[in-house]
Amino acid sequence: MNAPVAADVLSRLKAVLGEGGWSEDPARIAPKLVEWRDRWTGRTPFLALPKSTAEVAAVVGICAEARQPITLQGGNTGLVAGQIPQGEVLLSTERLRAIREVSVLDDVITAEAGVTLSEIHAAAAEVRRRFPLGLASEGSATVGGFVSTNAGGTQVLRYGMTRNLVLGLEAVMPNGEVWNGLKHLRKDNTGYDLKQLLIGAEGTLGVVTAAGLKLHPVLASRAVAFLGVPSPKAAIELLARAKDVSGGAVEAFELMARLNIELAARNIPGTRDPLPAPHPWYVLAEFATAEAGSADRAMERFLEEGLEAGLVSDAVVAQTEGQAKTLWAIRENQSAAQKPEGAIWKHDVAVPVSLVPVFIERADAAMQAFVPGCRIVAFGHVGDGNVHYDVLRPAEGPADELNARHLARRDEGSRIVHDIAAGLGGSISAEHGLGVMKTADAARYKSPVELQALKAIRQALDPHRILNPRVLF
Repeated sequence: MNAPVAADVLSRLKAVLGEGGWSEDPARIAPKLVEWRDRWTGRTPFLALPKSTAEVAAVVGICAEARQPITLQGGNTGLVAGQIPQGEVLLSTERLRAIREVSVLDDVITAEAGVTLSEIHAAAAEVRRRFPLGLASEGSATVGGFVSTNAGGTQVLRYGMTRNLVLGLEAVMPNGEVWNGLKHLRKDNTGYDLKQLLIGAEGTLGVVTAAGLKLHPVLASRAVAFLGVPSPKAAIELLARAKDVSGGAVEAFELMARLNIELAARNIPGTRDPLPAPHPWYVLAEFATAEAGSADRAMERFLEEGLEAGLVSDAVVAQTEGQAKTLWAIRENQSAAQKPEGAIWKHDVAVPVSLVPVFIERADAAMQAFVPGCRIVAFGHVGDGNVHYDVLRPAEGPADELNARHLARRDEGSRIVHDIAAGLGGSISAEHGLGVMKTADAARYKSPVELQALKAIRQALDPHRILNPRVLF
């Protein structure tokens, strides 16, 4: 348990932040202490709300001098509790709101940490460019958050994760000094890449205050299809065909089980099954190309080949942008569709793409043996091997009793799922990070050599664990 924040530290923080730059009001702080799924709640005596990099540096410097721990928070969309304080000073980047520059010639947008992903998309669209990071939480996820967690999303297959989309960073280091690494360079082979250390470090090595993000051309042709398929193995074979037929123009390739569709239809108003008959598995595929109409032609060839090979049972192709959004809404609302169903164990794992069917088969068998009658909701970015493997409590029986029993067995059950993923050469966190939730678990799967190196990096930059002290190694 953290010691109370010293009175002189509080007074110094208030002085550098000024009016509107801090709060001790429980009502103002309360929304920042609860994770959106209500799984974690926290506490803090002080909310710091800096409006500039200089103010962030002042806050971190004061806390570093006093050895006062800080928890960092962006849009509070994290799923592994890294942003929820437990007595630390809470530093929110919500007031770092400037889009500093949009350069078409360099294809880069420079934005501060509190700018939301949807605002990045809008600013890019104004100059006929796009930032290809797609998250369901784009209206609240912020630059500082998705950079610090190396967010993935639906377009990793083509563009990579956040670390592939960042050209430069500005950050406040754990001692309060500012590093200005906001370069527009695509080549800089001059030693260790500090920005890559900060990307995905979950705020433990520095506070990201601004980022230079890569922009890409707007693609003129886009095709979205919803497919019924017989199995995950068929989906993997279809993915290979999609890459070949489209010439590498696959933007997204999402896998969902039948239960995903049923829960969305039951719990998300206005949602219906896109296909006339049920299928055991589904794929949501999107192609995008520069030449008008070419994505539609590629999708038509892809579906014809898939049907002929018996890999596609049925399909519907969106004819309008509205229809495409309706199909995507089924995928994007998966978490919301599960929420009314009671206790859930959520897993964000990755395995080699070719082994996704093996992982699902082994995990399904293990979970049904461990919790007979449990409901498996497996979905995710099959194109990059990322499976969101969620285990819902059984449906039949007293809800309160089932919920309590399911939650009590979560850690043991998750260990089984993680062991299966790791045994296939996979990861227990594909895109959500480790946070507080998975840090201890992750240490089990890393070699002593890797752990020693990771701890040495943190010790060198933040020897007193000022920043996000309960997160990572």
